[in-house]
Amino acid sequence: MKSPIRVTVTGGAGQIGYSLLFRLANGETFGPDQPVILQILEIPQAIDALKGVVMELQDCAFPLLHDIIATDDLKTAFQDTNWALLVGSRPRTADMERKDLLNINGKIFVGQGQAINDYAASNVRILVVGNPCNTNCLVAMKNAPDVPADRWFAMTRLDENRSKSQIALKAGVLTHEVTNVGIWGNHSATQFPNFEHALVKGKPALDAITDREWFEGQFMKTVQQRGKAIIEARGKSSAASAASAAIDTVRSLINPTPAGDWHSVAVYSQGNPYGVDQDLLFSFPIRTKADGSWEMVEGLSLSDYAKGKVAATEKELLEEKEAVQDLFA
Repeated sequence: MKSPIRVTVTGGAGQIGYSLLFRLANGETFGPDQPVILQILEIPQAIDALKGVVMELQDCAFPLLHDIIATDDLKTAFQDTNWALLVGSRPRTADMERKDLLNINGKIFVGQGQAINDYAASNVRILVVGNPCNTNCLVAMKNAPDVPADRWFAMTRLDENRSKSQIALKAGVLTHEVTNVGIWGNHSATQFPNFEHALVKGKPALDAITDREWFEGQFMKTVQQRGKAIIEARGKSSAASAASAAIDTVRSLINPTPAGDWHSVAVYSQGNPYGVDQDLLFSFPIRTKADGSWEMVEGLSLSDYAKGKVAATEKELLEEKEAVQDLFA
């Protein structure tokens, strides 16, 4: 059996953390022969709740779960970690603007970035789930100068999954028959779920669903506003679907991308070939190579419509970056 890897999860007693931890421990994420040590971080006020989560993890008797470390200490949580899943943050409520989240959550990611820089393993990779995840990830990255920029990711896979589901429902196909859906930009209402390159059963989605008005209207609105709709419907932000998307993201980053397809995640924009500002955490379609590294998908032709959507989400991310500039090391 392989040596165990250390996986840090922040906000482990929260809704997303609770939905995520068991799927990290059971072999679903890293493989059936990869043991894990879970290092779970919580705020002091939630430590008692975290103890209950730990008891449940123990009671599952997962063969691959070699140890559980529950703590409110940053050093302990990030010591020698190989994967850091930064989930913990103040959730958005129905009356909260994104700027409120930036002010509240940005400071959390300063300390976590510094701890990753100082204590994590040399091969650490980081996925930020806590919103606003793109800019939170940028803040953490700017406070971890020793960690290469290509190790930082912010989650937009939930938006990709939502897009595939909506296209599949409209086309009357199974979700796995929808491919090549790329999310561009911010995990927010300005994101661009690029339907123009999407395929249904290997053929253009715009041929399978000939109603472009639906794509530009109901489809875009549904995907962009899905998080808000879920909050309004259940009174809480999406948790199980977010945890599932985090699992999908990690698996897509550690396994080669199927030929001809791609997956979505926000990465550091430096070197991108699409004219996007070079200092953002911006979602692009990417591919994971056989050696575990990743590359942006190049050579995609963007229509004027698509360029306008990309510019709008870039503008929002630049505004968010300006709002947290004082948090950069």
